[in-house]
Amino acid sequence: MCFVTEIYKQTRKYPKEELYGLVMQIRRSSVSVPSNIAEGYGRNSTDDYLRFIRISLGSIYEIQTQLKIAFSLKYLSKEEFANIYELSREIERMLSSLHKSIRIREN
Repeated sequence: MCFVTEIYKQTRKYPKEELYGLVMQIRRSSVSVPSNIAEGYGRNSTDDYLRFIRISLGSIYEIQTQLKIAFSLKYLSKEEFANIYELSREIERMLSSLHKSIRIREN
């Protein structure tokens, strides 16, 4: 959820014409990561939990693509891009590890 907060802070700086474009898309993708984790966990089914973790991973990949687009449009400085992109990679690694550990535990 800290990542979502950082995404919101960063996207406040984007041009107004992007409010209903890239800004909303990045924000929706970021919110979907913790939301899908919570929903999957709440289903009390390992298969559902694993599926929702994969959906969260998909959202992280979306965010990474959208951040690259924002950087190429010069909405993010090189340093801002590097910092937020690395946060997304850290979440990607954590989700991948979580997915793997749950699969191993279930087998």
